[in-house]
Amino acid sequence: MERKIETFSWEGMSIEYSVVGKGEPILVMHGGHSNCHEEMGYKGLVDNGFSIITPSRAGYGGTSKEVGKSLSTACECYRGLMGHLNIEKVHLLAISAGGPSGIYLAAHYPKLVKTLTLQSAVTKRWIQPKDKEYMAAKILFQPFSEKVTWTFISAISNRFPRFVFRSMFSSFSNLIYSEAKDKIADSDIEALQKMNNHQRSGSGFMVDLTHIKELTITDLQTVTCPTLIIHSKHDAAVSLEHPYYAHQHIPSSELCLIESWGHLIWLGNSANKAEEKTVQFLKSNHLS
Repeated sequence: MERKIETFSWEGMSIEYSVVGKGEPILVMHGGHSNCHEEMGYKGLVDNGFSIITPSRAGYGGTSKEVGKSLSTACECYRGLMGHLNIEKVHLLAISAGGPSGIYLAAHYPKLVKTLTLQSAVTKRWIQPKDKEYMAAKILFQPFSEKVTWTFISAISNRFPRFVFRSMFSSFSNLIYSEAKDKIADSDIEALQKMNNHQRSGSGFMVDLTHIKELTITDLQTVTCPTLIIHSKHDAAVSLEHPYYAHQHIPSSELCLIESWGHLIWLGNSANKAEEKTVQFLKSNHLS
């Protein structure tokens, strides 16, 4: 896919963003440890006539950490980016740790958002300070340590891709690996290896851990646009409490649980189901 990457300045802060494809615009709030170079799940959307705009969220890539001072500040910057691109309304796609940003933007800027799609998304309080995952994140993904962490993961992944896939599997899936073999596609090992090569946390993941605390039940209840919630039944990274919670509190929402092997719903033998459901939803809610 041809990708254009540029930087936009908003009130003294920088927002790095990419654009791929042509057609109705989709604004993507990428997941944790990612940036505007994200591409999982993009090809099917581009092939079906959509353009995808992906800002590196606060603290990720070339986007200023200050953008993440609050969810309100971040979403005001995204509104500014839409103005810069002369886009009046978008389909909004929020992935994993990008869930709070997507929900907040849809709730507080309803005139800008035609639809909201939540994919494997965080929608409520997530990992807590008492959790071992939180304590590990505070060590591994701080700005002073994250480069070493990802350089090591990338090197091992390139040298032993199958071993790393099996080692990381339990982070994404609540299935035993042997139980999931029929759900794993031949290309998944290479896809995870590729993902590990471009993952970086910058200051972004620490910002994510603060943003989730700001999201309220009122934010979800205020979302009025058609909303599609897609989640794997076997997601170990973001539990099923999150899609159920979003479906319960977002009035015009549809919940779609799929048999993907885990959090990365764009991989595996069920990937086409997530793609087909998303495309069908977007096409049935055309931008006017």
